[in-house]
Amino acid sequence: MFYNLRVFSSPGVLIKWLKMTTSSTLAQFEQRAAQADAMIAKLTKQLCQLEAAAAERQKDALRLENVQLKDEVNKLLQKLVALENAKGEKQYYNFCKGTDASPPAAPPVSVTEATANSAPTPAPVQIENEKKPKKEKAVKKEEGGGKKQAEDDLPVDVRRLDFRVGRIVKAEKHPDAESLYVEQIDCGEEAPRTVVSGLVKFVPLEAMQDRLVVVLCNLKPAKMRGVTSQAMVMCASTPEKVEILTPPAGSVPGDLVEFDGFPRQPDAVLNPKKKIFESCAPDLQTNAERVAVYKNVAMRVPGKGVVTAESLAGVQVK
Repeated sequence: MFYNLRVFSSPGVLIKWLKMTTSSTLAQFEQRAAQADAMIAKLTKQLCQLEAAAAERQKDALRLENVQLKDEVNKLLQKLVALENAKGEKQYYNFCKGTDASPPAAPPVSVTEATANSAPTPAPVQIENEKKPKKEKAVKKEEGGGKKQAEDDLPVDVRRLDFRVGRIVKAEKHPDAESLYVEQIDCGEEAPRTVVSGLVKFVPLEAMQDRLVVVLCNLKPAKMRGVTSQAMVMCASTPEKVEILTPPAGSVPGDLVEFDGFPRQPDAVLNPKKKIFESCAPDLQTNAERVAVYKNVAMRVPGKGVVTAESLAGVQVK
């Protein structure tokens, strides 16, 4: 013991011993620090993986819930259409329906009223010639029945809708409704069609002029605030934003718009009672690439390309 005290009492030896002890301790601390850093990195990586997995599971759950909600909405829409059909109610599409600031003294004219106003008055039939008109009526019914029967045999899908490319040659505000435009649209026919659209809230008037659009041409003409609308401009639509669909480059008025797998067989005029457009409407949407589709089949102008929306993806087309 005395020897050890003498040894450590030497300043040089003591300093050397302290250095060795300190160096060993520092090495242990450094090793433990490195182990701690490695453990922290490993735990951080595992935590990130767990967070990513949890987020993906949540995304999957939300996607599933979204699909279920869409199915439920479609079922409710079909139920609503069936109920309205049973009640004999007529409809026309107006994006601003219920928000028109026009005076209440001039309510919208329904399709029923438009039909009543535009229907010709039947000519009186003389009693003495009663048998002859009946025979002529039977012959006429026989002649026209073939086409009607052919339409009735067609499936209720997009092939029965007459979509065409049109060009707005003139657009102006509706004289009696602040929320409506009245357009003259060249659809490749002898004369432009008059179309009433509820787009004032969503599209500036100057943006309506001289632009190509996709038009549904075989809706039954209907009066909207005193102006008869002969077609409908197709748009990608949400409650907050509406965008007019854009035909592909090179399109001209009168070009037919088609869907692969649904060969065009449009009715001359859609029968409002059969609600063919209303049945197709839930499947008319824009996909993730903003392409207008029906049951995921692109709306296209043959040889020229697909119809698109400017920015709205995954929304209804109507």
